[in-house]
Amino acid sequence: ANGTVLVELVTESGLVGLGMSQGGIPATRIIIDHLSLFLLGSDPRNTERLWGQMFRATLPYGRKGLPLCAISAVDLALWDLCGKLRGEPVYKLPGGETKKEIPCYVTGPQPLVAKELGFFGGKLPLPYGPADGIEGLNANVEMVANAREQVGPDFDLMLDCYMALDVPYTIDLANAVRPYRVRWIEEALPPDEYDGHARIKTACPWQRFSTGEHEYTRYGFRELITRGNLDLLQPDLAWVGGITEAKKIAAMAQAYDLPVVPHGSGVFSTHFQMA
Repeated sequence: ANGTVLVELVTESGLVGLGMSQGGIPATRIIIDHLSLFLLGSDPRNTERLWGQMFRATLPYGRKGLPLCAISAVDLALWDLCGKLRGEPVYKLPGGETKKEIPCYVTGPQPLVAKELGFFGGKLPLPYGPADGIEGLNANVEMVANAREQVGPDFDLMLDCYMALDVPYTIDLANAVRPYRVRWIEEALPPDEYDGHARIKTACPWQRFSTGEHEYTRYGFRELITRGNLDLLQPDLAWVGGITEAKKIAAMAQAYDLPVVPHGSGVFSTHFQMA
């Protein structure tokens, strides 16, 4: 069910728009059997109307997860197609160039390699969680300490926890790695653990926390933004609802001075971030 889904939208003149997401066979059935009803014969430039139709039509399937993966793949294909229709790169459509270059970091266990390659930071996958006890916590801290020693004081380090922690463990971890300047701790909790995010932010106000990779649509992000307990939002364009929905999330975040650092999504994120 987590297999890659590729959507091709073809115009009468033969132009092809490409979009990608996950969801495997279940997502393709939603696209072929249902979303195609709105797409066939439509003007691909009507991204807002098409998004609204697809979202409302799939509400009975779910408001997050699989249906949004399907919608995202179609929406990204629509934007790709719009760029080809206009003969412009996609980033020119939602806002154009906003910066000369996009700073990038690398996720992996060797941040020194990322530094040597010219990236601004390295994000370390957290290897141990609450079930590993104090030994695991100490091993996590040792990993961060060693990384900081390798890369020096000015290179950014981040931690990716993939929703595997709980509130007490996150607080213990943030306190323990405080001397090593972790730029953000990512996805310590599931995104809809709103009270949990409030507790860890209250306990560790100096530490930046981020989430969003596993949240969906403007409605999910509205909660994350307005509750004020997060310092960074990380929507994935291939899951959140595509560029059409990510634009709305970025606009809300901008009103609260929250940075948006998209998760994954490759070339789609590059164009979105540039705009």
